[in-house]
Amino acid sequence: MEKAARLFALLGLVLAVVLVAREDTSALWALLKTAGAGLVAAGLFHAVPMVANARAWQVLLPGATRPSLGAMARNVWIRESVNGLLPVARIGGEIVSFRILRLDGVRVAPAAASLVVDMAISILSQLGFSLLAVGLLVALKGPVGIAGQVTLGLLAMVPLVALFILVQRAGLFAKVTGLLDKAASGRLAGIMAHSARIDRASKAMYRRTGAVTGCFLWQLLGWALGAGEIWLALWALGHPMGLVEALVIEGLIQAVSSAAFVVPGALGVQEGAFLLLGGALGLDAPAALALAAARRLRDLVVFLPGLVAWTTIRKVKAT
Repeated sequence: MEKAARLFALLGLVLAVVLVAREDTSALWALLKTAGAGLVAAGLFHAVPMVANARAWQVLLPGATRPSLGAMARNVWIRESVNGLLPVARIGGEIVSFRILRLDGVRVAPAAASLVVDMAISILSQLGFSLLAVGLLVALKGPVGIAGQVTLGLLAMVPLVALFILVQRAGLFAKVTGLLDKAASGRLAGIMAHSARIDRASKAMYRRTGAVTGCFLWQLLGWALGAGEIWLALWALGHPMGLVEALVIEGLIQAVSSAAFVVPGALGVQEGAFLLLGGALGLDAPAALALAAARRLRDLVVFLPGLVAWTTIRKVKAT
């Protein structure tokens, strides 16, 4: 898996270099130089949607074991940092998040259950947000080709998301570990007990419809707030657009990046998506690539310190 991730990362990097090299690089660098600190500010704005996502996750946890909003925001920050910068196929961040929840005193069952339920609702809310972005794009520019392609891709995910949620509610962990226990001749009884508790905790979370609805709405707000980064970056680059256009770009970029989860950081894929979307919205190639570079700068400004924070937490808790 790690070798495949490295290969995809290399291929993505090559694609990104090719996309940049075939455009007017002097104009691109001039835009980035002019924007300067404005792009850093746009990247730091990412803290706002992270807090919304932290609140979305927090409402799923039972009150007795629920960490503070600050602790949850720190956890989301580290989770996104791991998924955004490391070759972990967007799974490693969830494993790290589980460990942090345990360090914060959350029991195994609610910690694991909250992660899988939050993940399922996150996919569902992103689907809704991306479909909204497609609708806004069609309203702005008419039935452009990229809108139809993205819509088909999103609709194809709907039954998969529904199946994921149904499997969770049907006792995913217990069934999987039951099969493994049979293969191991009954040597996994302890793990099966944990799995049963996680399944019960997941079902209990889904039965709390108010918490599930609240999680979905907070996540939807988080996706929408992410458009603020795009809006600020475009303003800093001297190519201001309206908030609707920023919502379109954010919604579709998120959809493309999620679809390319096997490529670390969606290298190359994200740059190509910015070029396509920029062209559809009247943004020239240097400006679109500069916007893609602003997203990469965000990763360094926000996510690199997140990895340092995780290393620090591990060291502190180990002493």
